[in-house]
Amino acid sequence: MRGEHTIEEQVEQLKEYLGCPCTYYPPSNDCQLMDSDFHQARARGKKEGFVPMLIAVDELLLECFAINGEDKSAEQARQEPLPVPLGSGKEFLQNRLREFRKELEEDEPGYWEQLMGEVSGGERIDRFLSIWDYNGKQTIPIVLAEIPVKNPWEVFAYLPFGGWNECPATEEHMAVAKYWFEKYGAVPALMTPDVLEYTIPFGTSVPSWQALDLALEQYAYCNDIVDQGVGTIGALADGLMKSHNWYFWWD
Repeated sequence: MRGEHTIEEQVEQLKEYLGCPCTYYPPSNDCQLMDSDFHQARARGKKEGFVPMLIAVDELLLECFAINGEDKSAEQARQEPLPVPLGSGKEFLQNRLREFRKELEEDEPGYWEQLMGEVSGGERIDRFLSIWDYNGKQTIPIVLAEIPVKNPWEVFAYLPFGGWNECPATEEHMAVAKYWFEKYGAVPALMTPDVLEYTIPFGTSVPSWQALDLALEQYAYCNDIVDQGVGTIGALADGLMKSHNWYFWWD
């Protein structure tokens, strides 16, 4: 039953599920150590063959892993072959965008143009947003896990996520992550029960000639970041030109 375990017990459950090197960061008003350790792990992971992920200590997320993993342990899951071949992440996003646009234009003619908006007014994201609690004063309980996979998109085979509401299924996350890694160098970096955050290489951002296309893809991937977030796809595109972190939240 949710809520019956202490944070410390949930940490141990998560570590046991993952079965890989993990570091726990209890709530704090300072995230510098966590950030530093994450970036050092990113550098080590390239040499040692793992992908670091910041994972929220949350019973709901553990339930998601259990349900999506068909109650298999991470040990069992990693012994099974990854889906080969993966579907095309680009085609998945294109098809999903086409469906969203068709529904919107049928329900409310002319709304799509309003939703596109001007490419302006976007906000820069240069840090992890969801490591903080709702008050923004303390970090949430977080585990830094060294996920033993070679390729960044394979973390979703290890951490089966999604498949509820409008959130893509695990295999779709993998396909999109592979596509975005190959095109932008984007890497999954943080996971909570309803949020994913990606990073792109530090010091880079999306160039203006790619920003609107990427914003359309991100809207197809997670329309809540526009519909309940920045307001227009143009504002999202403007923000992407300033940011090296990408944020996705599913209601």
